[in-house]
Amino acid sequence: MKCPFCGYAETKVSDSRPADDDSSIRRRRICLECNKRFSTIEKVVTIPLIIIKKDNNREAYNRRKIEDGILRACHKRPISADQLTNIVDEVETELFSMEDKEIASSVVGELVMNKLKEIDAVAYVRFASVYREFRDVNVFVDELKKTLGI
Repeated sequence: MKCPFCGYAETKVSDSRPADDDSSIRRRRICLECNKRFSTIEKVVTIPLIIIKKDNNREAYNRRKIEDGILRACHKRPISADQLTNIVDEVETELFSMEDKEIASSVVGELVMNKLKEIDAVAYVRFASVYREFRDVNVFVDELKKTLGI
C-alpha cells in the first residue's frame, strides 16, 4: 500500500476493525518513511456471475429467480423452507465454484432439477415441465417414465 502523502511503498497496519457495514475492514496504517497515518477500507472484490439465457441475452445472476422457480415447483409439497433454502444454497455454491463467470441458464436448470429429483419427484417433474417447455402430454409422460424408471 503506497502512502498517499509521500508515495513510499511500505506501510504498517496499526489497527484493523470491521467497518460499519460489516462487509469491509477498516485499516489504520502508518507510513514507514514519513510516519504519517492514513486509513484504508478493504473489501472483497467479486466478479458478477452472468447467466446466458436461451435467446443468448445475458443478465446478472439473480438468486431470487432460482428461489421463485423452486417455490412454484414445490407448491403444496411436503418440503420444508429449510430444504428449499438448502437447495438454492447448494445450487448457488456450485455455480460460483465453476471457473466460468458466464454460465448458460441450461446449466442452472439442470442443477436445480438434479437437486429436486433427490427430494421430491413431483416437484422435479413440475420444474422440468416448465424448464424443458413440455409441448404435449407425450413428452410429459416420457419424463415421468424416466423418473419412475419404467
